[in-house]
Amino acid sequence: MTSTATLATEFDPRRNSLNLIRLGLATGVAVVHSMFLGFGHQPGVRHTDLGSLFVDAFFVISGFLVTRSLLRLDSLPRYLWHRALRILPGFWTVMVAGAFVVAPLMAVLAGRSATSVFSGTDSSFGYLINNAALLMRQFGIQGLPGAGGNPEVINGSLWTLFYEALCYLMVAALGVVGVLRRRPWTVLALIAALWWLTVATEAGINPLGSSYMLRFALVFLLGAAGRLFADGIPISKYLALGSLAVVVASLFLLDNWHVAGAPAFAYLVLYAVVRLPAWEPRWDLSYGMYVWHWPIAQLLVGFGVAQYTHVPFILLTVALAAGVAALSWNLVEKPMMGFKNAEWVTRWSRSHRQTPSGSVVRQRVRSSSPSRSSSDQPVRS
Repeated sequence: MTSTATLATEFDPRRNSLNLIRLGLATGVAVVHSMFLGFGHQPGVRHTDLGSLFVDAFFVISGFLVTRSLLRLDSLPRYLWHRALRILPGFWTVMVAGAFVVAPLMAVLAGRSATSVFSGTDSSFGYLINNAALLMRQFGIQGLPGAGGNPEVINGSLWTLFYEALCYLMVAALGVVGVLRRRPWTVLALIAALWWLTVATEAGINPLGSSYMLRFALVFLLGAAGRLFADGIPISKYLALGSLAVVVASLFLLDNWHVAGAPAFAYLVLYAVVRLPAWEPRWDLSYGMYVWHWPIAQLLVGFGVAQYTHVPFILLTVALAAGVAALSWNLVEKPMMGFKNAEWVTRWSRSHRQTPSGSVVRQRVRSSSPSRSSSDQPVRS
């Protein structure tokens, strides 16, 4: 008798399509934003633009991998340290570049002095201070003109990172109270509650106050559930086709496709992780592509490149973003990840390690040592 293929049996930490999917999603976001910044429009289906779908896919993958990371590390201090190393250095680097390189250039292109951005209420210094903790409280600098109908927005890609960090903390909290290890079914109850809140929000009731947090938490926890129940999730092309039909119908028929399509969408993403071609590049450009493409496109608009129509503008934006992403990976991201096992955090994690009674739930996904591509890599949103 042939055993049924499940997510647990098909996911190989050392050989999967995560890098391919992540880079594809980041590039897709870059293309969509380039169209918006350069020409004022972006492709979508009714109320949903393609960029939002790409971001939701990022959160599904992040939920799957981050949950796996916490269970594998079995240490809250190391988990938090790894997450901070992966998201903050690249974020701070692009923030500094935005404040001291992009903003002065945009000022010159607008006919102003380059130094004008360093004084006043919304100065470059304020931009760094107000946004240093990931929450974007100041999007612009000194009233600089933005592109694509977004005045005063230096980098419109960074705001989702705050919600990603909140989802990291949500998983950490679930781990601390023992949900992930001893009561994983509680995650399904949380998903059901978030789904109910999604329906309530569509009816005009939003007790959370943030539709973004509701949206991202829902798809993130669906990814986390994929990890926790991997041995019970069948991998079937027929289920994938059915899920695709549900997602498409939801996009066309509902104002908020998450109401009916979120679980099917999460299944499609996880199906792609184990069924698309595996790819293990030496450099992971997905994060850099995501955080750098917006200011690059802004500057290209300022230099008048958008006049050469869509294709040249988009290709140049993506090519330059890929080049800067390569620098970001080699000069910032990869070197910082080299501190993952710093002696102080290892010593701290030992002193805070949980007792065996609260240790990791049975490993449903293959327990072979993860590769660079599948463990502590972030997924941009």
